[in-house]
Amino acid sequence: MSDAQPSPRRFSPAADNELPPERVVLAPHKRRDAVLEVIRAARRKLVLSLFRCDDFEVLDEVSEALERGVHVRILITPRAKGWGKRLKNLWTLLESMGAELRRYSGVRKYHAKYIVSDDGPALVASLNFTRKCFHKTCDFLVITHDPEVVSGLQRLFDFDWEARQGPLPEGLGERLLVGPDQARERIRLLLGRARGRLRIIDHRVTDTDVVYLLNARRAEGVTIQVQGRGSLNGLRSHGKLILVDDGLALTGSMSLSTAGMTGRREVSLLIRDPQCLRHLQDFFDTVAVAGLSEDLTPAPGEDEEEDDEEDAEEPD
Repeated sequence: MSDAQPSPRRFSPAADNELPPERVVLAPHKRRDAVLEVIRAARRKLVLSLFRCDDFEVLDEVSEALERGVHVRILITPRAKGWGKRLKNLWTLLESMGAELRRYSGVRKYHAKYIVSDDGPALVASLNFTRKCFHKTCDFLVITHDPEVVSGLQRLFDFDWEARQGPLPEGLGERLLVGPDQARERIRLLLGRARGRLRIIDHRVTDTDVVYLLNARRAEGVTIQVQGRGSLNGLRSHGKLILVDDGLALTGSMSLSTAGMTGRREVSLLIRDPQCLRHLQDFFDTVAVAGLSEDLTPAPGEDEEEDDEEDAEEPD
């Protein structure tokens, strides 16, 4: 399992104003180091969007950022299945460190997972910052210095931090897909772009409209391959990935379920970087079961309050 990333290093301004390359991190043993790098890069300000976090190395890195004078703001979900007490303990710990905290008060659930340090780098992930997701799950993590993505995440964070009402702020950029506001229409457009094949990793492809569209695309001759529940190369399926032909990918926190598309704040990122795409394509090939695709059937009456299966984590 390979990652589109150089050897771990501290971030620094690139020569001749060139931005560092975009990176996807796939291997479980490299995920924590990638998260720590992004937090460590902050010198002035750091924003974190948290659904779950129980990893002490991540929490220690946040503490070190505060000690060096970084202004740290953290948005935390108000609830997560099976995590009532742990969310309270997480809040108490972060507050004692000196971080500025707010509970999300927008749409029914806050499920986005991203970090922004200063004016870059930014990190967008499908994983939670937990010991389980650093070791046991199939997940995806992207690190980028793209100014449009960085500023878009900052605008979205401020919008949610201030609990503003109404439409999303302008200037989020076309690479960020933000749910629930943009989810259904932009997913429909994305799936409609495929000319040859759609490859999906998602353990909850259950939304009626999405299933109908995927079946319609299959009838039009597009190859559809969905890898869903169960084990993927020995890792439990949790991450979300859509590969459109060979030129576009989407990954982040949003699943193709009714709950994921209509009831939660979600953030996913479009990827066009050729090297990142090659690594994601190679990864899919390593986990795909040849000739096998999960049956595409909708799930009427799906519980929109239910967490993703792997998000309902039992204690380690």
